[in-house]
Amino acid sequence: MKKTKSESEVPIQTLTQAVHDLHDCKAVWLESVPVKETFQERTAWEGVVQVFDLSGHPTASRCYAWSYVTDEMTGKRKFFAVLHQGPVDSPQAAVRAAIVAEYRDKKGQLKQ
Repeated sequence: MKKTKSESEVPIQTLTQAVHDLHDCKAVWLESVPVKETFQERTAWEGVVQVFDLSGHPTASRCYAWSYVTDEMTGKRKFFAVLHQGPVDSPQAAVRAAIVAEYRDKKGQLKQ
């Protein structure tokens, strides 16, 4: 997962809709939290994670959401909406979990 500060954030309403679409529940914005995740002294991801309170979700009451540009030419973005569950108990933990999941996905694709 890569992101630079120049890729800026999308409007809160866009992430609210992404949370709704991905988790089929109502999301109410709570706060913005800057996150810088490093690995071996290098920045793995840096940006702002939006925190939402959820209603209508069967197992989670909070969600962490952000996006980044995947195609500079088209402006296409990848959206993340990570539920506050298990080891994911903060915006930082949500970013870390997403990085690990993307790494595992890429690793799995290479084996196929």
